[in-house]
Amino acid sequence: KRKNVILSVGRLTKKKDLEALINYFETIPTLHRSLLLVGGITFFWLLEGMLPLFNFKYNKWKHAVPNLFFTLTTIIINFALAFLLLGTADWVTANNFGIINWLPEMPMWLYVVLGVLLLDFIGAYLAHFTEHKVGVLWMVHLVHHSDHEVDTTSANRHHPLESVIRFVFTLAGVFIIGAPIGIVMLYQSMSLVFTQFTHANIKIPKQIDKLLSYVIISPDMHKIHHHYKLPFTDSNYGNIFSIWDRVLGTYMYLDRAQVVYGVDTFPNVEENASLKHLLKQPFHEYRKPTTEQ
Repeated sequence: KRKNVILSVGRLTKKKDLEALINYFETIPTLHRSLLLVGGITFFWLLEGMLPLFNFKYNKWKHAVPNLFFTLTTIIINFALAFLLLGTADWVTANNFGIINWLPEMPMWLYVVLGVLLLDFIGAYLAHFTEHKVGVLWMVHLVHHSDHEVDTTSANRHHPLESVIRFVFTLAGVFIIGAPIGIVMLYQSMSLVFTQFTHANIKIPKQIDKLLSYVIISPDMHKIHHHYKLPFTDSNYGNIFSIWDRVLGTYMYLDRAQVVYGVDTFPNVEENASLKHLLKQPFHEYRKPTTEQ
């Protein structure tokens, strides 16, 4: 009996801890989100100096300027449209609408895990996959791929149009999944840190990176996606979890020593580092990519 009581108390404590975590993310202060962004970039920036994957011969600050500009525009767009996200999350919660609300009653931890997993699928994997398969969207997404020195500042190198496209997919995900705002903000906070991690120019031992890639998107796994030619560019679309690439057949492997950054159809290094050019890049005529031989 005493053992059963201890187990019950332990489960109750864990449930309360999880509830406290979700409650925190429901009303996460803007300052805390800002600290995640700035703290993450700073941490991985410093780590890149100590454990670089590639020894880029570049001015790190100069390279960061367009990337940080696009990070800022992403923040502004998401902030301006946040009322739609909040309104949708509140509506699905109030009306018990969406996939995770239609399933049989489940432990809270499973409810949260499913919510985060499905948001990662619709809001990130599906959005990313679609951008690669639809020509007009690819031209918008191209800004992200045209970076020739991928590092942690590349994480949010998204043209403002792409920020809007990604937001639409996230909004659709919240509606279809039925995710409450606490889970939405938890997912977005995780996404922020993971994208900084997967883009960071850091060298992790190959075996550790490989083990990580069975569960999450590892740095090497995502670097393959930034290879300049097909079919590797059209692989490894995941954001946080690698399950979607593995289950849906979009996982590919390439030794990191063979990865070459950029896009074969837009090879001009100077133009791809110019903010003025990058803002106009989505409006160029579509150029058909080539395939790795």
